[in-house]
Amino acid sequence: MTKIDQHPLGRLLETRIAVLDGAMGTTIRTYGMTEADIRGDRFKDASKDLLNNGDLFTLTRPEVIGDIHRRFLEAGADIIETNTFGATSIVQSEFFVDDPRERGGRKDPAFYQSVIENAFLNGLAWEINEQSARQCREWADRVGNATGRPRFVAGSIGPLTVSLSNSPDADDPGFRVVTFDQVKAAYAHQVRALIAGGVDALLVETIFDSLNAKAALVAIREVFDDGLAAKQEELPVMISAAVGRGGETMISGQTVEAFWTAVEHAKPFSVGLNCSLGPDLMAPFLRELSEKANAAISCYPNAGLPNPLSPTGFDLGPADMARYLGAFAREGIINIAGGCCGNTPEHIAAIAKAVEGAPPRVQPAGPEAESSLLERSA
Repeated sequence: MTKIDQHPLGRLLETRIAVLDGAMGTTIRTYGMTEADIRGDRFKDASKDLLNNGDLFTLTRPEVIGDIHRRFLEAGADIIETNTFGATSIVQSEFFVDDPRERGGRKDPAFYQSVIENAFLNGLAWEINEQSARQCREWADRVGNATGRPRFVAGSIGPLTVSLSNSPDADDPGFRVVTFDQVKAAYAHQVRALIAGGVDALLVETIFDSLNAKAALVAIREVFDDGLAAKQEELPVMISAAVGRGGETMISGQTVEAFWTAVEHAKPFSVGLNCSLGPDLMAPFLRELSEKANAAISCYPNAGLPNPLSPTGFDLGPADMARYLGAFAREGIINIAGGCCGNTPEHIAAIAKAVEGAPPRVQPAGPEAESSLLERSA
């Protein structure tokens, strides 16, 4: 069985703070993309608007996505994420399947079973994930070889448009639109495609609903177990939650400590916080997680709170983000630093400079105190 600390990414984190890339969606908007751009010829006859389905740009405008990866890498990112935040059949169904509620029906497990079994959606989800992973792999290797500094690809596994924790019907609190097994199946399909495309790690990110995240982690475990017969090595699993102003996961309402307790069994390579808050509001919850978790700590906040008058749609500029992330580095509470919504390549360049030379956080002793910083049994 492979020890994750033998992975090159683990060895990197033992020596310095690694830099994660910034926001794909924010950066795509700076290219002035239109509905016609995302449709291309392939999706020109789609009946719904597609512009908010940024994952599709992987297929219709791969040169733009590749340019964004290049810019983040040249800004100093050690890890770039695939453009697959919503690349599951469940999320893609929002753009390609008629909503039964428009005909007096409702979304329910029967509806989502048809989604899970939909050949078009499954084929599309696979293609987006595999192609995005290959695009990232190409650019990571190209820039890594040119600079003599290895770069890594994290397969982005984002949240869904459905919740396992809450009912959408106030009159029927026990009702769920989707089942655990359906969510697990959608995530397992995504994970297999990301691995086929050549990612170095899997990143379950922007977790609003801890039960959805549990389904993703179970899916990853099952995919890994399926691969053991083929002697495939397990990949590092990174986990990152989005929390509200009170430090709770947005839908399931868990505190940071409760969230860590819920995912600790997966023995993640890293755990952290992203999105939702700017670095100033995130700071106390990040400190709490750093104290509790015996895994590497990642931090990639939004560039402040949303501001429609700002060029990026968020308040904080590169210098602001550098100041906050640099302070976290000097405080010794992070191992991975980056940016979420509102963070452009310029933001990442400033963050990379701010954390340069700062020692990585030292993992507190836990049940496996004899292990090295990032040792995790595969």
